[in-house]
Amino acid sequence: MMRLYAVTDRAWVGKQSLYEQVEAALKGGASCVQLREKELNDEDFLREALELSTLCKRYRVPFFINDNVDVAIRCHADGIHVGQEDMQAAQVRQRVGPDMMIGVSVHSVAEALEAVRNGADCLGAGAVFATSTKTDVQTMPRETLRAICQAVNIPVVAIGGINKENIAALSGTGVDGVALVSAIFGADDIEGACRELRALSEEMVRP
Repeated sequence: MMRLYAVTDRAWVGKQSLYEQVEAALKGGASCVQLREKELNDEDFLREALELSTLCKRYRVPFFINDNVDVAIRCHADGIHVGQEDMQAAQVRQRVGPDMMIGVSVHSVAEALEAVRNGADCLGAGAVFATSTKTDVQTMPRETLRAICQAVNIPVVAIGGINKENIAALSGTGVDGVALVSAIFGADDIEGACRELRALSEEMVRP
């Protein structure tokens, strides 16, 4: 489920709509989609979320909402992803009930263990490489990433600056997959990029 985790970014919307971009990613093998919207108001966010939730169901791929618990509940998302600065996983669980998956961004073993105690179902660990998406985040040492994977018994997805040139460097860390933004949505051929990235991610996780 977490092998190729596509995280949307409106900055790359241009020749194609976000819906068309996400469908291209799904056709290419994206195994999970997270809708991230920092600027939209809640009603526009919800409208978009409902459309993409329906699309992901058609492809039988889990659909996550970033940060916005209200939108996640209202669009019946499969999951909600929160950062360290957002609502704690335990509080999110009280809001969303027992069935919605909760993902949490972590940067250390301590944060990972705390997230698991609070009921997280999966973790996003990073930034594993330098990234233009978040300029205020320090790069995570490989040893920390491996330690997080060893410390928890839920899926861990690496995020941050990952592309087809460096994905192989994550082999042996124990991650279950990769979360990508620009490597997917900044590509000229999103479907083709995802097909290549999915194959590389499968290769990366082999023992």
